[in-house]
Amino acid sequence: MNVNLQPQIYISLYDALKKAILTRSLEPGSKLPPSRILAKDLAISRSTVLKAMDLLLVERYIDSVKGSGYYVLSPKDKKLRLNFTLEDKKGNYPSLSGKGKAFSQNIDWYGESAEKGIAFRPGLPPLDIFPVQLWKKLIGDYWRYVTPSELSYSSTIGLQCLRENLAKYLRVYRDIDCDPDQIIVTSGSLHSLYLVSNVLLETDDEVVVENPTYPMAHALFKSLGAKICATDVDDQGLRIQHTYCQSPKFVYTTPSSQYPTGIKMSMERRKELLKWASEKETFIVEDDYNHEFSNWERPIGSLFGMDQQERVIYLGTFNKLIHPSMRLGYMIVPHYLFDAVVALYQQSSRFVSRQNQKAMSTFIEKDHLNKHLRNVIDISNERKEVFAHHFRKVLGRYFYLDTTNPGLHLIAHITKEGLSDVQLEKVLLEHNILVHALSKYYVHRNGENGLVMGFCCVNPKQIRESINKMERIISNYIGL
Repeated sequence: MNVNLQPQIYISLYDALKKAILTRSLEPGSKLPPSRILAKDLAISRSTVLKAMDLLLVERYIDSVKGSGYYVLSPKDKKLRLNFTLEDKKGNYPSLSGKGKAFSQNIDWYGESAEKGIAFRPGLPPLDIFPVQLWKKLIGDYWRYVTPSELSYSSTIGLQCLRENLAKYLRVYRDIDCDPDQIIVTSGSLHSLYLVSNVLLETDDEVVVENPTYPMAHALFKSLGAKICATDVDDQGLRIQHTYCQSPKFVYTTPSSQYPTGIKMSMERRKELLKWASEKETFIVEDDYNHEFSNWERPIGSLFGMDQQERVIYLGTFNKLIHPSMRLGYMIVPHYLFDAVVALYQQSSRFVSRQNQKAMSTFIEKDHLNKHLRNVIDISNERKEVFAHHFRKVLGRYFYLDTTNPGLHLIAHITKEGLSDVQLEKVLLEHNILVHALSKYYVHRNGENGLVMGFCCVNPKQIRESINKMERIISNYIGL
């Protein structure tokens, strides 16, 4: 049966089903195809199918049996077959902008969906130790005392109380002395980087990035049409004197813990970078995503704290320290850029959740963040030891595991001939184990072949079980 579906598709579907039931001979009690199968076969939504079924139920053409499906009430003896042709009433649309196409094309990052689990996704803290009950109390306190005016639009740059507490926190933990009015509260480091990049970059402007670098940042710069000058790192960090960039708008760097290698930029290189930025009259974007982990035992000052010319834009986040669903980050912006960044923010995402800001402000003020931070570091160190021991025991014949990284992930370099990190990433994801291919972090591929794995987002039992599962998957994949 061919049916041209008009705007009210469920009515057309209802008519077609009704006609099929009345004109075809099916045995009494014949079962209709499941709604999900009909939806898939007819290329329409399942809700449309269910709406048509509801109309048939009302008119008693079919009956519904809970947990089983839909059954024909009329005596029939032929199987139901439907052939739907959707009538295209949409016409043509305007083409995407160059920027729209670029953003669509530069997404190549597996595992953003939580549906695939969390072992061993890089960048996740130990989620199971977050003080949920305490946070619920802080959120409850907010709603208990909230005033009607606080339900209106909020300040784009963030609540004053949070920015003041952030300034105190940064002074203690990161040796940063800044004006709270320079701090802008965002939803995370990538959001901050998006705002800064859009304010500064024109098409074909140059940007210096570390090689390797954070792939999401690299994708953002590509989507904005920037010319990316990838500059190698060594055991002291970014080799800025080796860059081929002539007139960059900014340098994007992760000095406290280079991502993903974990290398800490030496003091000599920091001074060199600041001097180079001054000579080039450019900015430095310092992404300090991992400061608490990388500077706990041997702290070193930030580039922002060393900067005497307001050239450093400082990015921080709580998403990797507490949990990503919080969506809270911040940046310290030079006065020259402040108004432009705020204007862009106001005309896009406006502001982040007021209740989360208020709860985080109290979380810092009452010393809960300090206590949680110490707990996170202790648990992470314990899980790192468990992960490293069991990984080497079970998968040592395939990988060399580098445990020098002070952050939330480790790098396992592939030593087995014929194993590709990109293929392993894909195969493991099919079995709900999430790792990242090391080669994808490199702008200029240099033969690196390994897996980047988060070790502290699951408990020791799950660590062992997931590593054992990895071994079975990899052995089966290579045919052992």
